[in-house]
Formats: sequence, C-alpha cells, structure tokens
Amino acid sequence: MSVSRGQKVAVEITSQDNVTVVRFEAASISDVEAVTAASSQIRSFIDQNHPDELIFDFEGVKFFSSQVLGLLLDIRAKLQPYNGKVVISAINPQLHRVFKITNLDKIFDFFPDKESAVKAMSVDKKTFD
Repeated sequence: MSVSRGQKVAVEITSQDNVTVVRFEAASISDVEAVTAASSQIRSFIDQNHPDELIFDFEGVKFFSSQVLGLLLDIRAKLQPYNGKVVISAINPQLHRVFKITNLDKIFDFFPDKESAVKAMSVDKKTFD
C-alpha cells in the first residue's frame, strides 16, 4: 500500500507596478495542508510588506476547494485595517460561478487577466496618492 503525499500548492508572490500579485502554481487547489501552507506564506508576506493592493491571479487554475474562498476572505480581512484591497484576476467561468453562488462576487472585483488588474490597481493608486 502506498501513501500519497499531499498536493503541493505553491504560490508565487511578485510585485508589478507597486501592486502585489499572488499566483497559484497548481491547476487544482484542494489539498488542505497545501492551502494552509499557501495561506501561511501569503500572511507572512503581508505581515512583512503591508501591501495596499493584492491581486490573486487564478490563470491556469481549474478547480479549488472552499478553503480557498476562506483564504481570500481571511486575506481581505487582514488588509482592511489599512484600507488594503484584494481583487481576483483570470478566473475561469466555472470558478467565477462559485463566487456568484456564494455572493462573494459582490465583495471582490474581478478582472479578465493579471495585466488589466495591475493597470486598474495602479490607476487607483495614482488617483488616491
């Protein structure tokens, strides 16, 4: 009998035009331990860098568990004390339906791709600076 190792859900955290981008590197995000590890990595980055804007880029993601929704809400709450904002980019239509069904489409802004999200966030930043 073989023991299956948990799926690795690495996240890549980068900065583009002074906007932080979190990109999931797996097509399926469902392993509890992997999502917990990604959450810790993102929370640590926020604690150290205090980003004003955070884009979660879902390009290439085909499936995620409800734990990812919890992660997004948790990160949104973590940014709220200093008026930080979380937006979603490049999410496929099936996953976007999950946001609509749960009414989370009313609290997150969505962009068709990372580039348009970065551009919109950069414009917002210039408007308020």
